[in-house]
Amino acid sequence: MQIPSGLDWWRNEPGGSEWLARLPRLVRECAELWSLDVGEPLEPGHISLVLPATTADGTDVVLKLNFPEPESEHEAEALEHWSGEGAVRLLEHDPARRALLLERCRPGTELWSVAEEPADAIAAGVLRTLWRPAPREHRYRLLAGEAERWADELPGRWERLRRPFEEALLAAAVTRARELGADQGEPVVLHQDFHGGNVLLSDRGWLAIDPKPLVGEREFDLASYLRDRRDELARDPDAGSRVRRRLDQLTSELGLDRERARGWGIVHALAWGVTEDDVDPEHVACARWLLQAG
Repeated sequence: MQIPSGLDWWRNEPGGSEWLARLPRLVRECAELWSLDVGEPLEPGHISLVLPATTADGTDVVLKLNFPEPESEHEAEALEHWSGEGAVRLLEHDPARRALLLERCRPGTELWSVAEEPADAIAAGVLRTLWRPAPREHRYRLLAGEAERWADELPGRWERLRRPFEEALLAAAVTRARELGADQGEPVVLHQDFHGGNVLLSDRGWLAIDPKPLVGEREFDLASYLRDRRDELARDPDAGSRVRRRLDQLTSELGLDRERARGWGIVHALAWGVTEDDVDPEHVACARWLLQAG
């Protein structure tokens, strides 16, 4: 089995090389455990190893192996919580191997294939279905805790990267992270990585995949989608207006607080776009457009 080259970046993370070396064995073990005929990895693979497979009764499924890191730790629990409503069904789960056996979406068309305005309406419908109150007792990470961590870590990253963008944008993100995280609306199970590449067409309709779940208020879950289609935004001379239209349409359609959603969009763009050793200029640009969209 050829491991996709898109996973090579894990070699720079602690334990990444060892995980990549274990993957062929993990696939064989899962194939035996669940009686699977496994195909070649799906491309492109950037975060997880994803393979098409067939069960003993001929059902098409997907085998997914996650690196043991915090963001994907509770993916299986979120999928169980959603029970196939608005998201792919979880068929089996092996926590020790970080392995998930999932419903296969047919035809599997990405939401990115749909023109933006109707795609936004579809996205709103999927999110509305996903946002269920969190269980009274759960193991998900809390958005409040993540927001506090981002507020603490972002200034140090910004300094180490030699102040790659204006301090006012950093200050806006840190302030909003602290304020929004401390005072939220009803807690629901959030997807966190909701964008057009993580919404696929199936014979049951449009379904979300690949959650990085948190528990927190609904407004936060627009953050990834507000900066979606970044390759198109980079070519658009009026990208700021395009992001603002998304914000207006989605908050209106979903009955959300526009300013809170805008604030979370600024926070999350920098939280995911400014790492310990790199900065993504497209994420920074999206944070800047949202700051200007007040």
